[in-house]
Amino acid sequence: MLSQLTVIYRKPIVQKGIWLLWSIIFLFAACKLTVYAADYYANRRILAEASRIFHQEAVVPVPNSSGAENKEAAAAGKARPQFQPLLAINQDIVGWLTIDGTEVDYPILQAADNEFYLTRNYKKEQTRAGSIFLDFRNRINGADPNTVIYGHRMKDNSMFGSLKKYLDKKFFDAHPVIYYDTLYGSYELEIFSVYRTTAEVNYIRTSFNSERDYAEFIEQSKGRSEYETGVHVNTNDRIVTLSTCDYALDAEEGRLVVQARLVERE
Repeated sequence: MLSQLTVIYRKPIVQKGIWLLWSIIFLFAACKLTVYAADYYANRRILAEASRIFHQEAVVPVPNSSGAENKEAAAAGKARPQFQPLLAINQDIVGWLTIDGTEVDYPILQAADNEFYLTRNYKKEQTRAGSIFLDFRNRINGADPNTVIYGHRMKDNSMFGSLKKYLDKKFFDAHPVIYYDTLYGSYELEIFSVYRTTAEVNYIRTSFNSERDYAEFIEQSKGRSEYETGVHVNTNDRIVTLSTCDYALDAEEGRLVVQARLVERE
């Protein structure tokens, strides 16, 4: 009888313990989601601020500038006028990237390594979203064969989270060109390859030993593409590689890559 009473007495205690455990788990998850939501909101707000500064609240989201103005600025070693307000905030800003049909309308940063802007926004403030940033090996006013740009794959599709849309051929057909501005020039990026890979594949090379070496790199990149884009690339072309995380092939080392031919806008 005593043992039965003990079991009956313990049941409410066990039930209360389980209820308390689930309450703690729920509160922890709710707090974590709240922190993430606040972080996403803050990131969108600060990027919208950068966009207003860059575009000067213009209706057209892609800045217009003539080839003559670009060359004149480059020859003088001066940044183009639309970058001046942003450079007053951070001298690490080297360009701007816009992809129609996505969240991408962001400044491009460059540091002395590829770690700094993984966790900092364009004001150098700490953030999980980091920044869109140029590989530290690239020269913004140089003629590197392959310019590499990185960004996190955020769950709210910010940063390079919406780059995955290019895995759909229909999206590519509607948005085959990316708009890329640097301090000294204005370009269109004509996409020639979209693919999933892993960090083991060295698609982020910025220099090559010979023309043949570069030609092989281009052919390998084209061969990895999920579909044919119809864009022809040869060793006379410069290319731009956009890189972000992807989880289809590997949860840690998986990558999504979009590569394009660099074409100067007139």
